[in-house]
Amino acid sequence: MLNFAMFGAGRIANVHGQTISEHPDVRLVYVVDPVQQAAETIAKKFDAKVSDAATVFADASIDAVLICSSTDTHADLIEQAARAGKAIFCEKPVDLDINRARHVADVVKETGVTCFLGFNRRFDPTFNALHQDKLAGRIGNLEQLVITSRDPSPPPVEYIKVSGGLFRDMMIHDLDMARWMLGEEPVEVHATGSCLVDPGIAQAGDIDSAMVILKTASGRLCHINNSRRAAYGYDQRIEVLGDKGMLQAGNHRENEVRYLGAEGDVTDKPLYFFLERYMPAYRNELRSFINTITTGAQSEVTIDDGVKALELADACYQSLQSGKTVHLQSSECESQKEIPFAAADQSVKVSA
Repeated sequence: MLNFAMFGAGRIANVHGQTISEHPDVRLVYVVDPVQQAAETIAKKFDAKVSDAATVFADASIDAVLICSSTDTHADLIEQAARAGKAIFCEKPVDLDINRARHVADVVKETGVTCFLGFNRRFDPTFNALHQDKLAGRIGNLEQLVITSRDPSPPPVEYIKVSGGLFRDMMIHDLDMARWMLGEEPVEVHATGSCLVDPGIAQAGDIDSAMVILKTASGRLCHINNSRRAAYGYDQRIEVLGDKGMLQAGNHRENEVRYLGAEGDVTDKPLYFFLERYMPAYRNELRSFINTITTGAQSEVTIDDGVKALELADACYQSLQSGKTVHLQSSECESQKEIPFAAADQSVKVSA
């Protein structure tokens, strides 16, 4: 039996708590959250105790921690957990500061603990099946990848101000998917963006609409498009083109019935948002983490993946600010400094 502690008591913590409760070899022992009532609600639901970080890290019976708390806590909790010898599952991102993220990754390597990053889309059954078909050579040599990710509506501006910006908060999932699907590290990044959805987002210094082109050393191309608004629902699609064909993964719908008649060709709208769309992926990723601990298997996604996705997000901001393509040679990646989003750099121009 594995004993887990969970930091955070919000939506994702509730999802992961449910997965733990359904697993025969895992139990949730502690819940830690600064909001006492939220912690008590989650703890009661999953038969756990409300506790604090010091108790968790000092308790030798705790095998692993789930970090589902706010982004500004991730790096410190990863470092403390690593030094305490606990296996770690952490939601993205590692941190908003690339140098802090790299330092924490070094600590994880020094301690030798498992650190699994919550890039859940790798574990979506549809996207994973597409990836397996690609690896099996079904489309031959991959040439182009297109990733579409659009939210149904923007988050509050107050969230935008602390999120790290669209590239670090939203597109970071797609940047990880791009690395995973391309099978090569991007060496060129070109980003452009606008504020077309909410003028308040521009006033906060960020964008709400973006397009990014990635290029690998072999010439493979990836186009990512993000929007904070899609009137028809949560838009999540992938298309991979190779020299022998193409693979597509489309949106999921609550009802897959398709009507063709006098009114036209009609289907249900896509599932509304990320919890509905990616619920199976959340369950699968946590089960993969548990399997890594119990069997000693290699982790399917690591803290290095988190660092590399954050490097790409920073490069997107650098390209947006400069209007130029950013070249990511290995030596430059190592020395690249954190690029703040526009709220901290008024030289960035976004349209209202």
